Amino acid sequence: MKQKVGVAMLSFAHVHAPGYADQVARNPRAEIVAVWDEDPVRGSREADKRGVPFCARLDDVLALQEVDGVVVDTPTALHTEVLIAAAEKRKHIFTEKALTVTVADADRVRAAVNAAGIRFMISLPSRTRPEVLFAKDVIDRGLLGQITEMRARVAHMAALDRWFGPGDGHSGTQWFGDEAAAGGGAFFDLGCHRVDIMRWMLGEPASVVARMNNVSGAYPIDDNMVAVVEFRNKALGILDVSWVHRAGPNPLEIYGTEGFLSVGMGSGPNIWLESTKLEAQGIRGAISPTNLPPALPMPVDQWISAILDGTPMTIGIDDGWNLTQLLDGCYTAARTGKAVDF
Repeated sequence: MKQKVGVAMLSFAHVHAPGYADQVARNPRAEIVAVWDEDPVRGSREADKRGVPFCARLDDVLALQEVDGVVVDTPTALHTEVLIAAAEKRKHIFTEKALTVTVADADRVRAAVNAAGIRFMISLPSRTRPEVLFAKDVIDRGLLGQITEMRARVAHMAALDRWFGPGDGHSGTQWFGDEAAAGGGAFFDLGCHRVDIMRWMLGEPASVVARMNNVSGAYPIDDNMVAVVEFRNKALGILDVSWVHRAGPNPLEIYGTEGFLSVGMGSGPNIWLESTKLEAQGIRGAISPTNLPPALPMPVDQWISAILDGTPMTIGIDDGWNLTQLLDGCYTAARTGKAVDF
């Protein structure tokens, strides 16, 4: 029985790729055994840093017997071909979000993953956080009654401070501002986290309207966007994403027929809950809970344990598909100026 998962890093294009490599290296039950990169200079340099071989061809790295799983950090537009290739070689997959740019490509990737029977994880770490797990539990227990509205903002100053650039030519992140490579701008990259959480908590979307613009001029792509989603359960979701946010909170607010929950109105989780359902327990008015659920293992660690032990993961291929579906609909609505039905 294998004691360690042999992992191939597939690209270091994404800003989070070094962090994922470090997480694999720190896990005593996994090791990096090879690197492939669509940029051979960057890939060779990263392989040298880690003392592992560099493979210039994707087929070659996927043919290595010591490779049990892959960590995919290519530009999003390359995900489809890389993920399908890895699945067809029955390599377990951990991938950066989003899954793909379009639903049609997400269909192909999901079919390949399901046919291969591999362990698949997409990086959506917000789902491991105690305050998010608490909010999901509050909804599932019906403490807010029927959910009527959810507001979710996530924003930072990436465009204002021009975070993405050419680097030294082989460590550049300028592709984040290229719609063809990235799929979209602030809403697609940063918004993934809130889009996923909203979809997870509110269920299937019914329709969406959206508006996007470019405030900074830093990149030829959206840096400021809002979408309003109607879900099949009649809840309305307001998604608010920006790369031109200098200061202020990134709150999550959930309203229902029996109460209200907010997370992150200031520094830290700062959770506030009001619920008529709690009055029967002698609790009246607003409470600020402190006994939160424990954080779940990070997605990389869940993935490694699932490969070796068969333990269940809290995130999977369907979550990746759901995220792409909602992102695709939001962008179609913003680009066309029309409502999109799902």
